[in-house]
Amino acid sequence: MHLVYPAVLAVLLFCTGLYGVLARRNAILVLMSVELMLNAVNLNLVAFDVWLRDTLHTGQALTLFTIAIAAAEIGIGLAIVLLVYRNRGSSDIDRLRDLAEKTDATDGDPQPDTTAEAAA
Repeated sequence: MHLVYPAVLAVLLFCTGLYGVLARRNAILVLMSVELMLNAVNLNLVAFDVWLRDTLHTGQALTLFTIAIAAAEIGIGLAIVLLVYRNRGSSDIDRLRDLAEKTDATDGDPQPDTTAEAAA
């Protein structure tokens, strides 16, 4: 098997995912782009595992591990995005910069978030 074909496909997938992470403003599309980048890494792992004829199939084992981690990441990421959308009304990344600070309505000075301090 030639290693060039899956390597070129993985590079194209990774570059497409990187463009999606850098250019998109919607948090769900950014998560999908990260998944695309992880799939490019998985393709490289399997291709190099076959090319090297590894008897332990380490590349395939790492691919399964990466798929499991990606599934957990996308589950937690979607939960966070849905919670932010429910509270803020938007999943636009540019509008979510000030999550840690709340502004006072009277003078506009940032006030620390006291809910975390009260819970501790």
